Amino acid sequence: MSFRWAILMTSDLSIMLDVGKWPVFALLPPEELKLIRQACVFGSAANEALYVTVNDEVFALGTNCSGCLGLGDLQSTIEPRRIDVLCGKKIVSLSYGTGPHVAIATADGEVFSWGHNGYSQLGNGTTNHGLTPALVSTNLLGKRVIEVACGSHHTIALTTDGEVFAWGYNNSGQVGSGSTANQPTPRRVSSCLQNKVVVNIACGQLCSMAVLDSGEIYGWGYNCNGQLGLGNNGNQQTPCRIAALQGVNVIQVACGYAHTIALTDEGFVYSWGANSYGQLGTGNKCNQAVPTLINTEKERMAEVAACHTSHTSAAKTQSGQVLMWGQCRGQAVASPHHTHFSSTDDVFACFATPAVTWHLLSIDAEDYMTVAQSLKKEFDSPEISDLKFLVDGKCIHVHKALLKIRCEHFRSLLNESDEECIEVSQFSYLVYRAFLEYLYTDTINLPPEDAIGLLDLATFYREMRLKRLCQETIKRGISEENAIALLCAAVKYEARDLEDFCFKFCVNHLTAVTQTHAFADMDHELLKNFISKASRYGAFKN
Repeated sequence: MSFRWAILMTSDLSIMLDVGKWPVFALLPPEELKLIRQACVFGSAANEALYVTVNDEVFALGTNCSGCLGLGDLQSTIEPRRIDVLCGKKIVSLSYGTGPHVAIATADGEVFSWGHNGYSQLGNGTTNHGLTPALVSTNLLGKRVIEVACGSHHTIALTTDGEVFAWGYNNSGQVGSGSTANQPTPRRVSSCLQNKVVVNIACGQLCSMAVLDSGEIYGWGYNCNGQLGLGNNGNQQTPCRIAALQGVNVIQVACGYAHTIALTDEGFVYSWGANSYGQLGTGNKCNQAVPTLINTEKERMAEVAACHTSHTSAAKTQSGQVLMWGQCRGQAVASPHHTHFSSTDDVFACFATPAVTWHLLSIDAEDYMTVAQSLKKEFDSPEISDLKFLVDGKCIHVHKALLKIRCEHFRSLLNESDEECIEVSQFSYLVYRAFLEYLYTDTINLPPEDAIGLLDLATFYREMRLKRLCQETIKRGISEENAIALLCAAVKYEARDLEDFCFKFCVNHLTAVTQTHAFADMDHELLKNFISKASRYGAFKN
């Protein structure tokens, strides 16, 4: 049984990958963030990143240690730069080492690598650093690689035929060649894996793991912490089956710095290896040389996560609950801890050290759209709507059930009416559409001047949360030019908090505000009240 990351590339810009928890993306403008479909954050301080846009363009930014950004030079860049050679390649798997070096597999089954190469981890037969992505071809021609995994300074690749190839640093046997000599080019890992089909691979700092289609799991390389799960602490230069998991059907493996976690087809999680930070989730800090079943309170797991750069572990239940344990921002969490996160990626963004991604972030086929995203997509879509509003001669398509669930006004209105088209005259098209969209998305997207009309509607329909959102929008968009208009609107709609905010803004910018057309055209009674209040506030004192 195979556990592989499904990559779904789409041109639907309403579906975006959330990279907001990673600071390296903080300076990207919203219009650029909306285009990101895949991303990876890496580096000793999570200070390097690669991302792929909806147009299959590949960009990099960060400190560029050892040329790991693939830009052809060693210059750091705070702004994204395009990696031309990778554009259009459709990346299906990406991994990185601690040099760092980077390896990717494309939809065509090709492998490209670049960055640090002091141990031949790029697989090009040299030890020269690679400043641009280069095809890894030795022994891989004619092979289609579907997954890559990197340890600190070695790389392994999985083909469609279930074969594993490895190259790079081999001081502990992590290349699986039967020796400890570094491997300059890809070499097939055979020995016990000969004639077997591998479906999933992972690397710790100095070890490698492989899951077979039979559910068996093999490990090789460094083992001084028991991370191979063999019951001893001896390094292994060739793959060895983890006998303790005989009869257990493993479907996914993930490796931390010096520990390993595995997921079974029944949703159980086993762990073994180093445990000084509680990363095994066993409730203590004792290393384990054999797989130990983690107590997940009878919840069935659907995914496990770990990264060779950290001592953090995470898992996601079939119901979507995310758990974490191990080193969590300096704390040792020895048992699985329930979080409010929606994905294991969030655990590594917020609690791992360094806060790198544990795999290639992607819009995943199985989790393509959340309920909220699905509702947003269907707003004003005539295809399956059962009601339309006619406003200013324009139609807005909606769903009766959702409106009745979300708004008391519509619950009463639609329970008494079977109409398929309702005409609205008291509000503008822009305002009414924004209101209906809010019912689908819980957000509003209007400039402050238009939010005044929505504030009027929210007051009319007694939508208190919408009223607060309108007030927040108006506050964020207030300026010297529109301050008086917004103040007048706040008074009109009895939005006391907003009225106070606008009044104080006007007083603090009194000279500029009193020179605007809005001030000159201000209602006489409002003007009199404003001047009186401003006087009491001390605005006219010398």
